[in-house]
Amino acid sequence: MDKTSNNKNEKQNVGSSENQISIFSKRIKNLTEHLKSNKKDHNTRRGLMKLVGKRKKLLSYVKSKSNERYESIIKSLGLRR
Repeated sequence: MDKTSNNKNEKQNVGSSENQISIFSKRIKNLTEHLKSNKKDHNTRRGLMKLVGKRKKLLSYVKSKSNERYESIIKSLGLRR
């Protein structure tokens, strides 16, 4: 594949904190729905807790860098803080 091609994936910055937080939020939502029907799935519960911790760390990092970015992320994702 040519490096100069204009792919949609190249335009998106999936490494940015905002995008990582949104990806984690989507995964957390999916795992929460899974756990509603599979209450004894403790391995998934552990993975969910790890994701929540990662998202919390990223949110605190973004808040330390820019409070405006933090507030916009919270509002766009509908998170409680």
